[in-house]
Amino acid sequence: MLFTPKDFGTGIFELDGISKKTVEEHLKLYNGYVNKSNEVMEKLPKVDLSTANQVFSDARALKVELSFAVGGMQNHEIYFSHLKKNGGEPQGELRKQIEKDFGSVEQYLKDLKASGLSARGWAWTVWFPAVGKLVNWVGDSQNTYLSWDLKPLLALDVYEHAYLLDHGVNRGAYIDAFLKNLDWDRIGDSYSKARK
Repeated sequence: MLFTPKDFGTGIFELDGISKKTVEEHLKLYNGYVNKSNEVMEKLPKVDLSTANQVFSDARALKVELSFAVGGMQNHEIYFSHLKKNGGEPQGELRKQIEKDFGSVEQYLKDLKASGLSARGWAWTVWFPAVGKLVNWVGDSQNTYLSWDLKPLLALDVYEHAYLLDHGVNRGAYIDAFLKNLDWDRIGDSYSKARK
């Protein structure tokens, strides 16, 4: 086994506006991505590479699905790692960068919420070294619209499984709850690492 599921602690079961039941079901999905990542990695060495082509081949199918499974695993690891009840507000250098790039924390949060409402699968706050700023980035799937040099600091899952039990189809109410549960100290640590 190449990948093992991470333990995110018990605090993720005590979120404000995101129920324990939703988190439990969401973790099952995350564990499925870990398992599928391992399964695909085990199958790849056995593929007949001489049959590879862009229309359909086992090599293509496994490689595309590996990007989806690993993307799902890694995005959920970011997502769960920065959730905690009463997360606070951005501080220090991260706050200064948010204010520089978005004008204010309030404007940043509006932009992040709009990004989450616009995406079909994920929204991320990333450090974008090529332009030297923070950007809220959207993806319709965990393996779409990525850029090689982006450094994700925050991951917002906007697939329905993240909110349907608690908020029905009201994605905006879920995003509001998500924003209340962000561990800004951890996100600030991720920002510091991304800048190095």
